[in-house]
Amino acid sequence: MFIISKLVWIFAQPLSLAFFFVFFAFAAGLLRWRTLSILGAIASAVILFVTLYTTAGNLLMQDLEERFAKPAADPDSLQCMIVLGGAFENEVNTARHGIEFNPAADRFIEALRLAQKFPQSRILISGGDGSLSGIYEGDAAASERFFPLFGIGKDRLIEERQSRTTFENAVNAREFLAGQGLSRCLLITSGFHMPRSVGIFRKLGIDIVPWPTDYRTDGQVRLSLDFTQPNLNAQNMATAIREWYGLIGYYLAGRTSELYPR
Repeated sequence: MFIISKLVWIFAQPLSLAFFFVFFAFAAGLLRWRTLSILGAIASAVILFVTLYTTAGNLLMQDLEERFAKPAADPDSLQCMIVLGGAFENEVNTARHGIEFNPAADRFIEALRLAQKFPQSRILISGGDGSLSGIYEGDAAASERFFPLFGIGKDRLIEERQSRTTFENAVNAREFLAGQGLSRCLLITSGFHMPRSVGIFRKLGIDIVPWPTDYRTDGQVRLSLDFTQPNLNAQNMATAIREWYGLIGYYLAGRTSELYPR
């Protein structure tokens, strides 16, 4: 399942699909299939235009982020939190032994804030190497260097270093929580990633409180043309599409409680 999901994403992400249709149009042209060649070129152009020059990706991202609202106030007390991996630049950190973050860094910034506010709380960091090669350290390993820099003792960390996917995050977290006698933890992950994450944790019967962070939209996106930031538009489109592939795939595989949890 892990390898299949990686391969599907390599070939089915928006820009890969655009390239596929360009190649299809070229091949059809060589074979003198004029209509198919034109259709392939049009499909590629439409994918590229919608991805780069509209707010469609931002709108999809916003809808994912709005499924689970962040509570208006911090809890009165906090026993534990689960931080899902995906926030560190694992290739860079493995080579340089640093703590370089990617755009999902808010997952760990929020966990740090809560850890300092609730000094009795435990932090379960769930994240191994999610690459196909399996040669890099994961978020759990990098967090061992990050949290102590801000006064969070290693004795408060529970490091789960084996998971490569969100499903494995949940399965392994369940075992660690049971072993530590912990329950009703905050689940900290990116807003767009929360629906799939909650669906998996619910399916496995893990009692969690959704605590979304790392928002990529302002909550006021409307569908329109946008020629000002094609790189960001493409990035948000890719992220949102990938999440929907995950939602559909996990639902069909019986790994989530419902197609689009809320």
